[in-house]
Amino acid sequence: MSLPEFKLLRPSSIEQASELLARYSSEGTFAFPPGARGSPPGGIRIIAGGTDLIPSMRQKLFEPQYVLDLRRIDELKGINPQPDNGVIIGALTTLTMIEHSSFLKGHYQVLSEAAAAVASPVIRNMGTIGGNICLDTRCLWYNQSLTWRKACGFCIKKEGDLCHVAPGGTKCWAAFSADTPPALLCLNAEIEIVGPKGARRIPLRDFYTGLGDAYCKLEANEILTRILIPSASAGYRGIYRKLRIRGSIDYPLAAVAVALKRANGQIMAGQVALTAVHSAPLLVKGAAQMLQGQQVDQALAEAVADLAAKTAKPLTTSALTPEYRREMIRVFTRRALIEAASN
Repeated sequence: MSLPEFKLLRPSSIEQASELLARYSSEGTFAFPPGARGSPPGGIRIIAGGTDLIPSMRQKLFEPQYVLDLRRIDELKGINPQPDNGVIIGALTTLTMIEHSSFLKGHYQVLSEAAAAVASPVIRNMGTIGGNICLDTRCLWYNQSLTWRKACGFCIKKEGDLCHVAPGGTKCWAAFSADTPPALLCLNAEIEIVGPKGARRIPLRDFYTGLGDAYCKLEANEILTRILIPSASAGYRGIYRKLRIRGSIDYPLAAVAVALKRANGQIMAGQVALTAVHSAPLLVKGAAQMLQGQQVDQALAEAVADLAAKTAKPLTTSALTPEYRREMIRVFTRRALIEAASN
């Protein structure tokens, strides 16, 4: 499948990138946020590593007139430890750098594990953490070629008027399937977004809408620039486990991130988060309260695993059944808790 024609824009600073977004919007060429319903031809798209956007463009899911390439903006790259052991990560930092960073392995292990689970080494060399956070939602009915979608009927996310997963409603149920966001949720990460009105910082947990189409709160003329992890989250013992058909390449079909901070054998703080089982990554509400002040044993691990399974809301958006994916959330949560508490 060939790429549609487009013009490549290559800014060298955040300010220049923002100006280009504003300019082409004001000239009648609209910029659209990730997941904008319909994604009609034209407009402008941002590219970082391109590992998700380029295949989607080949499938004619996106046909932008302009592509804004951020890779020349050096200020968006790098892992910057702070004096208090917090860390600021540039949005263009590659997943390979996240995976192999000795600082992140030592202080934010669950993030390194999640980055290492993404796709394959070749893709991690190109893919960025910012792109992973903004990854488009996925569905069997959506991530197909134009010929396939035309033959089977277009869906509500692209050119159609119904969701094949839940045809009785008007909501898109495509699943959010990125690996690093659940790890970042466990670490209480924030993100910085830059737009025409300046920079704003929001908790990552507030970034996602829960909708399959307009799935995140990044405005059309905004750029995700940095990820900020507080020092209070340093030192958590973290585990990330994902279900996929093949041992590499594949997106998660269900995945769990667990992060625990322990002292004297007891859990001082803990979080559990999920991905690929809803249109947004999910913190398991109530898990932190169940874990705090406790010692992890089989009974506690089972109880938290049951809560995680109830939190998961998988639908028929992938090749595996929702029932199996929910059960694997239970299994992965139990195993991850026991493993995290035993090291």
